[in-house]
Amino acid sequence: MEDRAVGFVSEDEYLEIQGITREQSGDYECSASNDVAAPVVRRVKVTVNYPPYISEAKGTGVPVGQKGTLQCEASAVPSAEFQWYKDDKRLVEGKKGVKVENRPFLSKLIFFNVSEHDYGNYTCVASNKLGHTNASITLFELNEPTSSTLLQGPGAVSEVNNGTSRRAGCIWLLPLLVLHLLLKF
Repeated sequence: MEDRAVGFVSEDEYLEIQGITREQSGDYECSASNDVAAPVVRRVKVTVNYPPYISEAKGTGVPVGQKGTLQCEASAVPSAEFQWYKDDKRLVEGKKGVKVENRPFLSKLIFFNVSEHDYGNYTCVASNKLGHTNASITLFELNEPTSSTLLQGPGAVSEVNNGTSRRAGCIWLLPLLVLHLLLKF
């Protein structure tokens, strides 16, 4: 890590930093000197408090019956407290099949066995004593590949109807069949 020396000079025993930002948090050194003795140096840690802002929140796709996780990452000092909502209803810890894991800057909403009614928009709210912010995160259905969809390959045509897919044609098999016949003779 590179040290960034930023100089603030004060002829007084106090240092006032106008419009301080969170990037200016860190260790500061105070050096006092006179003509009588060697300079005295003291270090002071400066912490800048600020309300939360969500730095990462993205939706995820999960097949029915699988484990799924929504993540919400927020930066704040003091650390943010997290809450999760679905359809304006707060999700409480202990809901069957769902667990909330909170860390100082990260909250995870974990679904152990995703069902159809779990899909939708969730709201992550991050708050501290200075404010709050929120982000909408979507848990969406991701269809697992089946043996019929794996056979379709590039160039295959399929129709989707009520979440089911039918194999309508397979264009890429013709070149393989021709190649096979040529190699045989």
